[in-house]
Amino acid sequence: MATRRRAAISSAQALGFQTVIGLVGLVVIWLFDIPLQWAGLGGIELVLFGALGALATYGGLLLLSRVPGLFPDDLDQQMRGLYNFARSYSWPVLVGLSILAGVGEELLFRGAAQGWLLQHTGPWTAVIAASVLFGLVHYISFTYFVMATGLGLILGTAYQLSGSLGMVMFWHAAYDMVAIFCLLRFPHWFGVTPRP
Repeated sequence: MATRRRAAISSAQALGFQTVIGLVGLVVIWLFDIPLQWAGLGGIELVLFGALGALATYGGLLLLSRVPGLFPDDLDQQMRGLYNFARSYSWPVLVGLSILAGVGEELLFRGAAQGWLLQHTGPWTAVIAASVLFGLVHYISFTYFVMATGLGLILGTAYQLSGSLGMVMFWHAAYDMVAIFCLLRFPHWFGVTPRP
């Protein structure tokens, strides 16, 4: 693997940013008294379904990204940017970022946003609206917005059907870890040529 470059933001800043996202989600949940769904699955089911969901979702998005002409943007260029971002951190930091993103972003988007919308609209309106918001926050390009919104729809639907915020937290964290591992281990899959 190529040598690690200096990160644009420090490890502490990156980890702190992801932590703040989770804290914002908790504050919104508390302020608006949004009920969370936790009891839908047991511990083993949570891990099993979360891991299987992460692998299936990643595999599906990877296959879709390879369909010529499906996405109008230069996905390879975006993947090079993500590759350079990811390789600038150590593996413990990348695992920490994945876990914090899984927990924090799911608290904010599924717990707070989807939960609040569920109180004021129907379940599928809540899933769709929270997913579009998730996509907008991850906007790098139109292609990345579509992929992030798709992931949001999958996670939102899984939360709605399972009643387990813990499962989608695990799913999201595992998805991020798989995505980072594959990007760094197999960069050629994404049109990335590592530079020393």
